[in-house]
Amino acid sequence: MSAAPPALQIRDASLRRGDRELWSGLDLTVEPGELIAVLGPSGSGKTTLLRAILGLESLSGGTISVLGEPVRGRGNRRIGYLPQSRPLPPDTALRGRDLVTLGVSGHRFGLPIPRRGDAQRVDALIAAVGAEDFADRPVGQLSGGEQQRLRAGQALADDPGLLLCDEPLTSLDLANQQAVIGLIDRHRRDNDAAVLLVTHDINPVLSKVDRILYLANGRFTLGTPDEVLNSRVLSDLYGAPVFVLRAGDRLVVVGAPDAEESHHHHHDEVHG
Repeated sequence: MSAAPPALQIRDASLRRGDRELWSGLDLTVEPGELIAVLGPSGSGKTTLLRAILGLESLSGGTISVLGEPVRGRGNRRIGYLPQSRPLPPDTALRGRDLVTLGVSGHRFGLPIPRRGDAQRVDALIAAVGAEDFADRPVGQLSGGEQQRLRAGQALADDPGLLLCDEPLTSLDLANQQAVIGLIDRHRRDNDAAVLLVTHDINPVLSKVDRILYLANGRFTLGTPDEVLNSRVLSDLYGAPVFVLRAGDRLVVVGAPDAEESHHHHHDEVHG
């Protein structure tokens, strides 16, 4: 019996925006069940990387394959996508349940024709993300955390082998951050799925992270949190002095040029 292919394989990938190279020579193999956090300042190409994996952005060079198959431009139901938490308009004409249903039936070509078992699948997803109490309310009237739970249900509808998360914790309070992280991590463990998670704040997910891909200054570094989050590595990556300081039980990264904010890290949760 052959071994399962990598969930994600990127080989010598480069991507340009106009005359600017976001990154080049990117090699990344993500195994089933692995969680990779993607860090870096604004404009470093983190979201663009996710779009390239989804087939929505063309590489300048190199290749990407997902679960053993080359990326194609028309979408892949084996990839789940959880976007940033952005409030839906208050008058959105959807119930919470409808948002999850789109993940179950809405990606097929043509009109979404309900299949036998779809309703049960939607109910199971709603239960899995803890949304039973608000699934039948208009989504525009739900809190950001409630909406993000429903988006997680939508992203997990097809039991994806690869889950891409683009700053999924933005603007969520701590309780909802932990709830969404718990959903992502449970799907990873239960399905041996890989996760690529873009974040500006590594702290909430650090205890679950296997490796970090840090993009900056047109370059990248890849390794365990201990290997990446240190002054020497980040200073070399940015080409400027960057300090990783210990403050009590935290590590604080300061001095990163053009970073939108400092990254705060619980040192006792860093895994080498």
